[in-house]
Amino acid sequence: MPGPGSTSVTRSTLRQQIADALRDEVLAGRLQPGQEFTVKQIADQYGVSATPVREALVDLSAQGLLESDQHRGFRVHQFSVTDYRDMVETRSLVVDGIIQYAERLGRTQVNASAVVPVRRRAEEAGRAARSGDLDILIGYDLRFWHELGTIVSNRYISDFLHQLRVQTWVFAVPHLKGEADCRRWLFSRYEDLVDALVRGEITEARDVLCGYTELSLSWADRLDERIGS
Repeated sequence: MPGPGSTSVTRSTLRQQIADALRDEVLAGRLQPGQEFTVKQIADQYGVSATPVREALVDLSAQGLLESDQHRGFRVHQFSVTDYRDMVETRSLVVDGIIQYAERLGRTQVNASAVVPVRRRAEEAGRAARSGDLDILIGYDLRFWHELGTIVSNRYISDFLHQLRVQTWVFAVPHLKGEADCRRWLFSRYEDLVDALVRGEITEARDVLCGYTELSLSWADRLDERIGS
């Protein structure tokens, strides 16, 4: 027999499932930036009550993925090129701070056994990036960076960077799908980064990360020329 807290647990789980499903829809580009919808539309789509849907939408709004309008419902947040550039630069500054902190503590090498699952993510993400398969890449990319972050940093920083990466993907996906060959703009050196960290080659790891930032900012410059900021 269900306990007295089972209803709230079920609703909380449903809330998270809906939030995850909608986040995937946004990341896949099936919910486009600026697209509007109501709680009722989403509730009808998933065949659930309005309460967990509303809670899920509020959660996604707090993560910066949606905007709420008291009279019109919700819309997918539309990030600009300037937003994207700022997110890339923020990511770079935070990661560089993590590296500097690790150097001060003498923790510049990660345990090879600890990164075995991360290495698998690296292989899959690199393969997807080189083939230009965005649908496969996004999930592996997010899992790779989040899992690596929990190894080399604390979970608060890792969670912050994860949210930032989700936002960059939300911006990037529609534009990458408009590229003649998106592979040119996709970071693929995941395995190189893991190998450098396992060997304790912090300079090499920094070079890989700097290349990632430079690639992202170069793409932002290209977008500025195409669509403006």
